[in-house]
Amino acid sequence: KAEALVRWNHPTRGFVLPNEFIPVAEEGGLIVEIGEWAIEQSLLQVKKWESQGVRDCLIISVNISPIQFIQPDFIDKLRKICKRLKVKDLSCLQFEITEGTLMNNLFVASEQLYALKELGANISIDDFGTGYSSLSYLKELPIDQLKIDQSFIRHCLTDERDRAIVATIISLARSLHLNVCAEGIEHSEQLGLLRGLSCDAGQGYLFSKPLAPDEFARHWKKGKATKVLK
Repeated sequence: KAEALVRWNHPTRGFVLPNEFIPVAEEGGLIVEIGEWAIEQSLLQVKKWESQGVRDCLIISVNISPIQFIQPDFIDKLRKICKRLKVKDLSCLQFEITEGTLMNNLFVASEQLYALKELGANISIDDFGTGYSSLSYLKELPIDQLKIDQSFIRHCLTDERDRAIVATIISLARSLHLNVCAEGIEHSEQLGLLRGLSCDAGQGYLFSKPLAPDEFARHWKKGKATKVLK
């Protein structure tokens, strides 16, 4: 799997990280257009990688803004993008949505998620464990994966409470037949711990820094672009 990371290539400042411009885009209402652009570019990139022989069941994760997710025409716009790009379905994408986004309006979230599943998309709950919500939604909604927030991974080797939370999330996911991915893996010792807990997958600087698409393709062909922890 790969994750689409948005960067703003400013003419004088160079690359600007999302934590600087995404809040401004959300406040100004531009985040919907940015989100649609990110989805379209991800689908186009999959097509390009397919032509380069890189596809091989590759799935791109795309983060969805809460503002974009609740738009009444969100699903219709996705259908139009698929039609315009001549994409059969969205099975090559995994939409990452935070717990907070789901819990702010569970009824709307449920409708949107089931519509996404009809389009073939995969659904991941991002930053899992940081929200304040009932876990009952996990059995009600069509979710494929939980992503353990990196704040728990960062100190899992030295803080037994973080380690217990990580182990509990992994156990919960497996009991519900969901995949689980750990974010922010930076050390081989963290990787060893997660493997011992039977975590399905992980991402972080231990595997690779963020890469441009062509660099990613080279890594993929060398077998370095994905990590399954089992």
